[in-house]
Amino acid sequence: MGAIGPTQVILIVLVVLLLFGGRKIPELMRGLGRGVKEFKDATNEDGAGRNEDKKD
Repeated sequence: MGAIGPTQVILIVLVVLLLFGGRKIPELMRGLGRGVKEFKDATNEDGAGRNEDKKD
């Protein structure tokens, strides 16, 4: 119990398609990708700053 099966995934995809439509989904995914990239860049910059502080 608690695991997501193929039936639940299909149901979620259908609901998303109904809510947003086929044209809006690529825009949403693009925005999500940009957000993830910005998050990774920010964490990498933060980590690099910490390493430089430790060297001094």
